[in-house]
Amino acid sequence: MSVALLNLVETRLADHRPKRHRLRPFMKRCAVALVLQVREGELCVLMIRRAERPGDPWSGQMAFPGGRMERIDANGFATAVRETEEEVGLVLEADECVGRLSEVNARSRIRGLGMAVSPFVFRLRREVAFAPNHEVAEVVWVPLEFLLDTDNRETMVWERKPVSLTLPCYFYEGRRIWGLSLRMLDELMDLVTGPSGGRPPWRRD
Repeated sequence: MSVALLNLVETRLADHRPKRHRLRPFMKRCAVALVLQVREGELCVLMIRRAERPGDPWSGQMAFPGGRMERIDANGFATAVRETEEEVGLVLEADECVGRLSEVNARSRIRGLGMAVSPFVFRLRREVAFAPNHEVAEVVWVPLEFLLDTDNRETMVWERKPVSLTLPCYFYEGRRIWGLSLRMLDELMDLVTGPSGGRPPWRRD
């Protein structure tokens, strides 16, 4: 089942036309890696829990390896590969990239254009040993089938005065998955199940 699910994801990604943010030429750029691997009969996606750091708006959150584009990066793909190696010690190869998802806008403040985040999807067929750096508290494999099960989808209240929003989330073994990471996962799951796949819709950029 999991191998078939991985093959389906690869097939759908090959035909997928990800959206690019219309203001990306004027925005800061960032890229992340969604790494898929079949592990013990389950198709899993690699996630990290960011270390607690003062002043970091995403401190302690579940995320994907990645970060800001630097001048040394030829493109977003290069950023995702470099940042993944720096953060978790995983060296990704070009032939392991099976596609990309639509850009999302990361905003740490209400004002400003934010940052265009480009998600790249990779398929991993080899065993690896991770070496997380100081930015990463832990590395976690999350089963995609857990996320596809709508019974596991919950809601949370996000507050930043005077705004209060009810947002979707998952709790996987005590870890909350929400926000930008969940937007990316939802698009990946939409490729498998079709739009929404029975998951309650929510506002997206």
